[in-house]
Amino acid sequence: MAQLTYQDAGVDLGLYAEAMDKLPALMRRTHTGRVIDLVGGFAGLFRLNDPTATPPRRYKDPVLVSGTDGAGTKVKVAGQVGKFSTIGIDLVAMCVNDVLCLGAEPLFFLDYIAMDRDDPQRLADLVRGVSDGCVESRMSLLGGETAIMPGVYGPGDFDMAGFCVGIIERSRIIDGTAIRPGDKIIGLASSGFHANGYSLIRKAVFERAGLQADQLVEPLGRTVGEALLEPTRIYVRPVLDVLNASSRKPPVHGMAHITGGGLVDNIERILPEDCRALIDRKKWQPPAVYGWFESLGAVNAAEMWKTFNMGIGFALIVAPRQASAVTASLTANGIEHAVIGRIEQGTRGVEFAD
Repeated sequence: MAQLTYQDAGVDLGLYAEAMDKLPALMRRTHTGRVIDLVGGFAGLFRLNDPTATPPRRYKDPVLVSGTDGAGTKVKVAGQVGKFSTIGIDLVAMCVNDVLCLGAEPLFFLDYIAMDRDDPQRLADLVRGVSDGCVESRMSLLGGETAIMPGVYGPGDFDMAGFCVGIIERSRIIDGTAIRPGDKIIGLASSGFHANGYSLIRKAVFERAGLQADQLVEPLGRTVGEALLEPTRIYVRPVLDVLNASSRKPPVHGMAHITGGGLVDNIERILPEDCRALIDRKKWQPPAVYGWFESLGAVNAAEMWKTFNMGIGFALIVAPRQASAVTASLTANGIEHAVIGRIEQGTRGVEFAD
């Protein structure tokens, strides 16, 4: 009987080595002076204080802030379209936007990529997206893991998970406890669906409507696949600029990353018990991709507002006297936004006031 090799079982170590050769450059482009270089090694090294900054950055009472997430079943759309270079941006965004909600500066990112077989080009494309997301987030891609798992994943399947670590002075943590009646809610525009609700999207678009990924959507001027793979927006730069405008207490009382559950579920998470958020949906226009999706007729408006961000990917809750300064900073950063609501005294929750 012939002896089995690892390659017989579906794992080609030669291809694996080829894939690994493509990754160091994608990681190095994200590194700052806080990364300590290692030759080989089984982990990454990162220092909290930043001697390379001007002036050097040192913390009095540093708190690490961590988050983990995936890109959901949007990975199935990437596989269906055969485009793998942007789904890594979604992965980073879903993690870093959560960590940002506490006011933290992102430090470093780790990724986990599992595939059905060795595929150096696919892996490089996936990590390229992660690298792009880390550059946009001003954080270092410190390491990761690639797992080849034939039998666990079917032909062409893959999945990704991400892990983000940030830092903040304890005195500047934003946890929602400062929210008061009278505060304004400022919504930052999303780029579309981001990476939420794709099980529903895929069922409505591909199963119910019978569309193909390469089919042109005339109202959008792009294909179905291109519309569905629009990367999740990363809010790090504009939000940190708002928070760092003052060395005193930040002007923001609370922040929410609008993911699955939409505006209602995600804003409610940060409200004190005696505060109620009122949202006016007339204050912004959802991206055109939402109108197209609703026109398919498979999902009603109520379900859409319950499931998706509907054009608002991140929310800031600020004191009324700070609202003009915050909106001016967001405008300077080129991020579309609107004052979409207010906080009132009442039972904790969120409702639409229109």
